[in-house]
Amino acid sequence: MKAQANPLLEISNLHIRFHTLDGVVQAVDGIDFEVYPGETLGLVGESGCGKSVTALSILQLLQCPPAEIQGQIFFEGQNLLELNREGIRKIRGNEISMIFQEPMTSLNPVLKIGEQIAEAGRLHKGMNRQQAWRWAVEMLRMVQIPGPGSRSRLYPHKFSGGMRQRAMIAMALSCNPRLILADEPTTALDVTIQAQIMTLMQRLKQEFKSAIVLITHDLGVIAEMASRVVVMYAGKVVEEAPVIALFKDPRHPYTRGLLGSIPVIGRKEQTGRLLQEISGIVPSPANMPLGCRFHPRCSQAMDKCHQEEPPMTRLAEHRRVSCWLEG
Repeated sequence: MKAQANPLLEISNLHIRFHTLDGVVQAVDGIDFEVYPGETLGLVGESGCGKSVTALSILQLLQCPPAEIQGQIFFEGQNLLELNREGIRKIRGNEISMIFQEPMTSLNPVLKIGEQIAEAGRLHKGMNRQQAWRWAVEMLRMVQIPGPGSRSRLYPHKFSGGMRQRAMIAMALSCNPRLILADEPTTALDVTIQAQIMTLMQRLKQEFKSAIVLITHDLGVIAEMASRVVVMYAGKVVEEAPVIALFKDPRHPYTRGLLGSIPVIGRKEQTGRLLQEISGIVPSPANMPLGCRFHPRCSQAMDKCHQEEPPMTRLAEHRRVSCWLEG
């Protein structure tokens, strides 16, 4: 990926804690990454590693308290964490949009689909009700929902899962945002619909010139969509690389474990063998291990890994890893 002079989004030393009855839970612990105009950045890792919480913090969608957010999130040079409620509302859904993981729980069940899309046009573009409704129908047509005029007057429960996800994409793109946060956009869909949604997102990304942060645990989707990948584990970034470099030469044991667990049709060395697996589970955010957080599950762990947290080592442009084996 060709480097850009100025990042569109820059996250610096981001910490997210939740104050619970059982104590303080550290969900995200000092992560850094950038997103450049027009690129698709993949944010990957197992469930519970902090991916979705990071995305929600960008748009101030975490309730504070119990959440406590520290660090900096710059969007086009402006720190989003310093904005008041009115300031972030002007950006949310306009400059930055989000496609949520489960559209049935993200769409308002008592409002028609067209009304929910039209709201963004009235709020951010100054359209009247008639203009906004026509715009909503056009957005549904753009995401290839058949009969958009009649279907715009239906409630979400009348849509299939794939159509609800398309409606969410239409809503996210309705104001031509500079950045789209896509949180597991195909998880609840069958394989055929997943492929259609990915193709649609690729086409619309090229048409709208938007950058995308694609949050997923599906490395097949990452290989197809992303140009650069940030791997998270237990609230930290453990590796970052261009997508081709990551798949050809993963440098962190966790990344190698993720890639090794993927079945590849026709790969000779896998014939008759079981897939690799990463033993154990992601540690609880309320009880992180000392040293490297991956060492309890790592077959290459050394004594040093049990005692000291590895620094982030810069290997090349957009290539870094946090592992004592690279020290």
